[in-house]
Amino acid sequence: MKDLKLAVVGATGVVGRAAIKVLEEKKLPISSYTFFASKKSSGKKIMFMEKGYTVQELTEQSFDKGFDFAIFSAGGETSKKYAPIAASKGCIVVDNSSAFRMDKDVPLVVPEVNAQEIRKNKGIIANPNCSTIQAVVPLKPLDDKYKIKRIVYSTYQAVSGAGRDGIEDLENGIKNYREGNDINVAETSKYELKKFPYPIFNNCLPHIDTFLDNGYTKEEMKMINETRKILNRPELPITATTVRVPVFNSHSESINIEFENEFDLDELKDTLRSFPGVILVDDIDSNKYPIATDATGHDEVFVGRIRRDFSVKSGLNFWVVADNIRKGAASNAVQIVEKLIEEM
Repeated sequence: MKDLKLAVVGATGVVGRAAIKVLEEKKLPISSYTFFASKKSSGKKIMFMEKGYTVQELTEQSFDKGFDFAIFSAGGETSKKYAPIAASKGCIVVDNSSAFRMDKDVPLVVPEVNAQEIRKNKGIIANPNCSTIQAVVPLKPLDDKYKIKRIVYSTYQAVSGAGRDGIEDLENGIKNYREGNDINVAETSKYELKKFPYPIFNNCLPHIDTFLDNGYTKEEMKMINETRKILNRPELPITATTVRVPVFNSHSESINIEFENEFDLDELKDTLRSFPGVILVDDIDSNKYPIATDATGHDEVFVGRIRRDFSVKSGLNFWVVADNIRKGAASNAVQIVEKLIEEM
């Protein structure tokens, strides 16, 4: 195998740093790494595999160096501009933004679910939305076995999904509370909201991304449309309500399904237990079920609270938790690169 070169774009951001950590853990057969960021962040130092690297400014000439792979985690506008340039130079881009997810010519990939789509890439592979990734991992084996008729998503998403500004809003809210200030008002004199329209501390905000004309948010429509594409079920009825909650990391989701076919609950649990990337935590007698603090730092999707929905025929409820920065972004992207290398 030839010497392989990989670039990380957005290396100083929350997801970029997580990708670097995962790459360090995975130790892929890559011979050369380069880290890119905006002009503002260029020059910063990164320690990677006990070696110091200087972050370089991303420019239109950055990919003239002949990279084999690039992981983009720098936002949609950056991806729209630079990912096609990278692809034109023979680099395969794994993009974490929403820029290409619904492009019919761009595979939208979760390796445990539809790794075969990787082979169809034309230079760009899209990483799905974090909330979608953790949902489709357990949905895939259930759809294959029982055929899903309808999905209802309700999400409880951590502030890390909103980047550093979202994390700071929660940190500042906690500090404000500890100082004895009004927890319901983010007074400018106390702290300024950087990300959310209301204080996230002590609140749940049913508002992730912008509102659309149909009353849904972009986040909700991402989950709906991306699930259909990944499962190859373009007409599958799906609805979603996505909520930001005062949790630092790891998203939680309540998923309600109606199946076309009947199911045995124990058999269904065995199906989930044996699927790659799923960890079953479902012992209500011992109060064991997935929680955010247990999922943080892991690449698996944790599933529990599995029970029949008796309000419909062949209905099911379950609870899904995953680290939204790792499996929901960084780890999934690195897994895609890993699959690309295996195919070489």
